[in-house]
Amino acid sequence: MISRPRAFPVLVALALAGCSADAGEDAAARLAAADPAVRRLLADADAAMAAGALAEAGVKLDEARALAPDSPDLWLAIARLRLRGGEHLTAIEAADRALAIAPDHAPALLLRALTVRDAHGAAEALVWFEAARKADPDNPDILAEYAATLGDSGAAGAMLSMVRDLAEAVPGDPRVSYLQAVLAARGGKFTIARSLLSRSGMATRGVPAALLLDAVISLEEGNVDSAAATLEGLAARQPGNARVRELLARALLVGGREAEVIARFGAEAEGADASAYLLMLVARAHERLGDRAAAAPLLARAYGGGTPGAVVLSAREGLPPATAGVRAALAAGKAPAGRDQALALRRRFPASADVAVLVGDALLGAGDVRAALADYARASRYRRPWPLTRKVAWTFDRAGDSAAADHLLARHAGGERSNASALVALAERRAARGDWQRTALLLDHAAVLGAGHDPALLGLRLRAAREEKATEDEQRLAATLAEVRPTPLAPR
Repeated sequence: MISRPRAFPVLVALALAGCSADAGEDAAARLAAADPAVRRLLADADAAMAAGALAEAGVKLDEARALAPDSPDLWLAIARLRLRGGEHLTAIEAADRALAIAPDHAPALLLRALTVRDAHGAAEALVWFEAARKADPDNPDILAEYAATLGDSGAAGAMLSMVRDLAEAVPGDPRVSYLQAVLAARGGKFTIARSLLSRSGMATRGVPAALLLDAVISLEEGNVDSAAATLEGLAARQPGNARVRELLARALLVGGREAEVIARFGAEAEGADASAYLLMLVARAHERLGDRAAAAPLLARAYGGGTPGAVVLSAREGLPPATAGVRAALAAGKAPAGRDQALALRRRFPASADVAVLVGDALLGAGDVRAALADYARASRYRRPWPLTRKVAWTFDRAGDSAAADHLLARHAGGERSNASALVALAERRAARGDWQRTALLLDHAAVLGAGHDPALLGLRLRAAREEKATEDEQRLAATLAEVRPTPLAPR
C-alpha cells in the first residue's frame, strides 16, 4: 500500500498564542539596543552555516553569546546550527530557550511549529503556526508553511485562503504557484497543476518537494520516462525515502522497463521489510518477463499479509556507512554486534534523532523491547514519520501494550490525514476489535486518497460491508475486488 500521545507541546503553544506582547517588546528593545558587534557576529555565523563551515559558525555564536546571552536571535541561531550538525534534540532546547526569553519571537515559533509538525502531525502544529503568524502576520515563510500544514491536515479551503494571503503579502513569491499546484494535483487537475508548478520554477531549481510533485504529475499524464528520470535523481539524493523508491519502481514498470525494476529493486523485495506495494511491483515485473516462479512468492507475500510493521533492517544502497554497517550486522543475524555499533554511535552523537532511531532498531533486533521504545521516544521528540510510527506501534504490541499502539496509530492518522497507509493500519486494528463502521469509514477515506485499488484494502472493506449487512456496497466491492485481484500464480 501505496501518535502522538504527548499533549504538552500543544498546551505550551496555546499559552504562547494567548500571552501578551510585553515580553516580546522587551526582547525587541534589547535587540535594537544590542551592540552592533552582536548583530555582526550573528550575520557572520549565518554566512558560515550557509557555506557549510559549522565549526566557524559555532565560534561566532560563542562570541555572540558572551556579549548577549539573552538574545532570542542568538538562541535561534544556535538551534539552527545544532540542526545542521544533526543535534536535533538539543536544537529543540535552544529554540525553547529563545521562546522563554521572547514568547512571541516569530522565527522561533516557526521553527517549533515545524518540529511539532514533524513529531506530532499537521493538526497539532496548527496552533504553533497561528502563534507564529500572530507574531509576524506578513512573514512569507510562516504563511507558506502554515498553508502547507493546513493542506496536510485536510483543510483545503483554509490552505487556499492562506496561499492568497501569501500572494498578497509577497507578490511573486514562487511558493504561491507551487502550493496552488499541490492543491490542483490533489483535486486531480493535473494539467493545471503542471502549469502552476512550471510557473513557480521550483522544480527547475531542484527543490525536492517540487521535483516529487513534478514526477507525480508526469506519471498521471503518462510521461513515465520523464517521471523515472526525475525520481532517479531524487532517489540518489534521498536514499532513505521509501515513497520515492516506490514511485520510481512504478514509473519503470509502467514504462515497460521490467528488467530495470528487478535489477534495482529485486534484492530489496527479498528483504523482510519490503512494503506490499514494492513486492507487487517487482512481482509484476517478473510476471511480465514470464518468470512466474519468481513472481508467485512475492505476490503471496504482498497479498497474503505477513507481520505488518515488523522491524527488519535491510542494508540499502546509498545509506551512510555507519547506518549500513548496523543494518548489515542485524541482517546477518549478528544482533549483539549491531547493537554495540549503534550504541557506539549514540555515545558519539547523543543528540541525534536519526541515531536514536537506529539505536532503537538495533536494540529491538537484539530483543530489548523496552530499551528500544525508550530510544524511539527520544527520536520522536524531534520527528516521527510514518515508518517510525509503524515500528513503534508494532513494538508496543510486542511489549503487550496494544492500547498504546492503538492510541499512537489513531493520533498519527488524525494528524496526517492524507496518509493512506496510516488509515489502513488503523482500520485493520478497528476491524480486529469488531468496529466495522469505523473500519469502513477509514478505508473509504484511504480509497479516496488513492489506495482504492489495493486488494488487501478492498478485501477488508468487503468484509466490513458484509458485517454491516450493506448489500449494495458488498456487491460493488466484490466486483471491484474481482477486477483488481491478481490471477493466482503457481510456481512452474
